[in-house]
Amino acid sequence: MNLVFRPLVIALLCLLCVTGWGLPAQAQSTLADLSPQVVQEISDLRQKAFTASQKGQFVEAETYWSQLIDYLPNEAALWSNRGNVRVSQNKLAEALEDYNQAVTLAPAQPDPYLNRGAALEGLGRWEDAIADYSQVLALNPDDAAAYNNRGNAQAGLGNWEIALADYQKAADLDPKFAFARVNAALAEYQLGHAEEAIRQFRSLTRRYPNFADARAALTAALWGQGQSGEAESNWVAVMGLDHRYKDLDWVGTVRRWPPAMVAALEKFLHL
Repeated sequence: MNLVFRPLVIALLCLLCVTGWGLPAQAQSTLADLSPQVVQEISDLRQKAFTASQKGQFVEAETYWSQLIDYLPNEAALWSNRGNVRVSQNKLAEALEDYNQAVTLAPAQPDPYLNRGAALEGLGRWEDAIADYSQVLALNPDDAAAYNNRGNAQAGLGNWEIALADYQKAADLDPKFAFARVNAALAEYQLGHAEEAIRQFRSLTRRYPNFADARAALTAALWGQGQSGEAESNWVAVMGLDHRYKDLDWVGTVRRWPPAMVAALEKFLHL
């Protein structure tokens, strides 16, 4: 069991990708002691767990990961993966317990800290999340996801200058990390740098025409600058991509745009 699902953009806008962990000697030894039939059962369960996770069948996936944990309770990746599918079901407290176990079993691996940070963010425990993301960076200083997520947690505390620095570092480390770039632009807007934010939003929409988040933010920012025609044109595209941006509560509490950006979108929607 040497793979783990890793949430890259936390809370709600999670994209799962697969990254490798080395199979611990203890797990190898455990498998060596099992019958060929049981080893095959574990292999089949593993495939079912990953397939269900990738398809978004999180209830089924949780069952499979739990069965795998019964076979290999000392394999940290299994606990972390079950935590991920529990997060996807908004079972944050239970996910946190899984991540705690993964950290205990694999304290030198960055992924359990990154995943636990996501759960802590979902629970509003910003400072604890920051500590976990900082631990990821202590283990892997070039982890763009950890910088982006730490920026999210700093934003939760209202530390927008610090958040901006983390978002910019994430984008520098991974120029294709579109969410880090849009987060940086959102932070710029919150800090009163509307023109710079608009420049970045425009750049993102040119590069990623179907990126609804950047287009919705560009709409609100342009409307605030009196550029109504371009704002309305972008909004038509947003509505063809993702209707959730009409819901200010979703934008503020789930997507977690900064307050100034939510206020700008509210003005656009109401006028």
